[in-house]
Amino acid sequence: MTSNQEQIEYWNGEAGKTWVETQERLDVLLAPVSEALLERANVTTSDRVIDVGCGCGETSMQLARSGATVWGIDISEPMLAHARRRAADTERLRFTRADAATAEFTPDHSLLFSRFGVMFFADPIAAFRNLRGALARGGRLCFACWQTPKENPWMSIAGRAVQPFLAEPEQPPDLMAPGPFAFADPDYLHSILEQAGFDTIELESFRPTLHVADSLDEAIEFQGRVGPVARAIAELEGAQRQQALDAAREALAGHLTDQGLNLGAAVWLVSARS
Repeated sequence: MTSNQEQIEYWNGEAGKTWVETQERLDVLLAPVSEALLERANVTTSDRVIDVGCGCGETSMQLARSGATVWGIDISEPMLAHARRRAADTERLRFTRADAATAEFTPDHSLLFSRFGVMFFADPIAAFRNLRGALARGGRLCFACWQTPKENPWMSIAGRAVQPFLAEPEQPPDLMAPGPFAFADPDYLHSILEQAGFDTIELESFRPTLHVADSLDEAIEFQGRVGPVARAIAELEGAQRQQALDAAREALAGHLTDQGLNLGAAVWLVSARS
């Protein structure tokens, strides 16, 4: 199996710390997806759930509060430490640092669940095959992943605006490489799950509106930390950086309303059975 070491290093470095620092805002942003995915999972008190790529623990806590017994796993120790602090009083919930692609599982779980935590495997077929080993016969898989960047204006509008200011324009993402858009192609995703041994595979297109920020200042600051403006802030200095930020602000300004900045997103809600 190909190593996930690059992702392990990334999420245990500044990326993990940044996600901890922005956890509340990210959970508000992604709430429509969380709600739709949890509704689809429809857990009961008899469910034993693994929350794959659980991050800072939001969906793990919601699953546990619905009565399930939940095991949250992630490769990021900064995020797991934060999740443990948040969930200190939540019953039937534990967190472990583990690489889902290689961890040893026992086949006694009824649900594999993930909100944007399964798109980063170096070898996705092998990883999902390993995860399937955690499910009892007839166990379920339920996760969310992003569709293409162009179908996610909440990310792409500002990203396109800053591109002209970068020394080397960012290449279109490889939709089959580990990363946020790894499973954007539905045929590719279906093939991965099928080869990993899952059946009854269903992909539902879900297109929520996400609340990005209350103001333009907040939007630029937020996307400069966890979104497409981050590269411009990291690479540019002085007047160039300001010009890039001004371009992003101008691109987003036309979408600002009295309710703040609300932009469209496109997600696959995926389900399958072992």
